[in-house]
Amino acid sequence: MATPTFEQLLEAGCHFGHLKRKWNPAMAPYIFMERNGIHIIDLYKTSAKLAEAAAALKNIAKAGKKVLFVATKKQAKQVIADKATSINMPYVIERWPGGMLTNFPTIRKAVKKMATIDKMEKDGTFDNLSKREKLQISRQRAKLEKNLGSIADLNRLPSALFVVDVMKEHIAVAEANRLGIPVFGIVDTNSDPTVVDFAIPANDDASKSIELILATVCEAMTEGLEERKVEKVDTKDAEEAAPKAKRTRVGRRKAEEAAEAPANEEVAE
Repeated sequence: MATPTFEQLLEAGCHFGHLKRKWNPAMAPYIFMERNGIHIIDLYKTSAKLAEAAAALKNIAKAGKKVLFVATKKQAKQVIADKATSINMPYVIERWPGGMLTNFPTIRKAVKKMATIDKMEKDGTFDNLSKREKLQISRQRAKLEKNLGSIADLNRLPSALFVVDVMKEHIAVAEANRLGIPVFGIVDTNSDPTVVDFAIPANDDASKSIELILATVCEAMTEGLEERKVEKVDTKDAEEAAPKAKRTRVGRRKAEEAAEAPANEEVAE
């Protein structure tokens, strides 16, 4: 897992914050200076915080747990969809469905409804409906797919959230905080870093900045998933080898007993 260099962060524009008048005082420790009325983020701190977040996300992935990626702003949508899909993680890029975490059973019912419609199409039930009913159900299915399709495989609450722009996704962050779910977030100079557990100070408006940070954390998670696979194989090999070793020890003991038996008989005579 390679953390981006200072030059890479600089080139991606990760250092550009918001106008000074829009700043959040809680971001003071991460601000390097002010230039032309714009705050400049300290990229050395960005690098350190990014490495810390990536290491934590790697461990979550290695444990086989799910991380829900959230970004509904235009410049982050496609990046989130691509990166999360590449590591088989759920994501939300349309409007955040209120209560998605705090009222998770209801969201699961909606996802199951989507699966029921799919089943109707496969078993022929759909063909027996009227044209109007088909149209209504198709529209309902399309709406569910748009909002919940990317979390169809999320059977339980995620173990963590990764958020781009904690101000825009404040409802998601608030729900996660209420449930004690750790939150990782890209935090710009106008945001409050204290609402997330792992704050990555960086420009959350530039697509290059978002892409570089997401590429780093997803690479770390990929490493975690690979290590999990290797450990599973090693465990399986060890379990298969254990009975063989036991049989070998038993066989050796019987052979030793057989070898000792004639000598004992001679002594008895």
